[in-house]
Amino acid sequence: MDDAGNPHGCEDAASRSQFSSNDKFQPSKLGTKEYWDHAYERELQFFYDSGDVGEIWFGEESMDRIITWLELQNIPKDAAVLDIGTGNGYFLIELAKSGFTNLTGIDNSPPAVELAKAFAEKEEVMTLKLQVADILHPYPNLSQYEICIDKGTFDAISLGSDDPAEKLSLYRQALHSVLKDGGLFLITSCNWTKEELLSHFNKGFEMLQELPTPKFQFGGKTGNSVTALVFKRK
Repeated sequence: MDDAGNPHGCEDAASRSQFSSNDKFQPSKLGTKEYWDHAYERELQFFYDSGDVGEIWFGEESMDRIITWLELQNIPKDAAVLDIGTGNGYFLIELAKSGFTNLTGIDNSPPAVELAKAFAEKEEVMTLKLQVADILHPYPNLSQYEICIDKGTFDAISLGSDDPAEKLSLYRQALHSVLKDGGLFLITSCNWTKEELLSHFNKGFEMLQELPTPKFQFGGKTGNSVTALVFKRK
């Protein structure tokens, strides 16, 4: 559910803003698998017609922010990385071009994975492991990752109409199961504040760092349009 272009699963962020409390989101089509399947079917056809893979989720800045942080931490280039909701695979391809070699991307949308594979082939990045999978129901082979990255999938799940609170709880449990002890989780969200994300991941994780993101002003207050946090699995 990543990298599909606007509106990035942020439909409710503008109305709630980064100053709201733990209000529940209104259900949205952005929280349905059908929406993303149709979106990626269009993106896939557009790619075959034009060779253009589409937009980068949250823009290049969000991608560069994560890659720069990983490099500053001297993360080994062979660290096992899982991209949750890989979408068109753009982010994984940039990680590969930055020297990372053990990269897995999952998405529960088959057209998204087909697009990611086609784009990786075009870019001659043949080392990616791309598969159709749902993070809420991870396969046994999805385990022991040193780094998990989410740019928008947690947001999209929160917009579902089918018991999103239960699914967000399942997400946290699944994330804990696929990460190694001490593994890192980097999440970028436009729907959730820092405090809300801390509340969601207070079991089994500790926050290590908040990454700088663009700020905006509204009603005399200053906030972040996007929240980016690094957690460590306990």
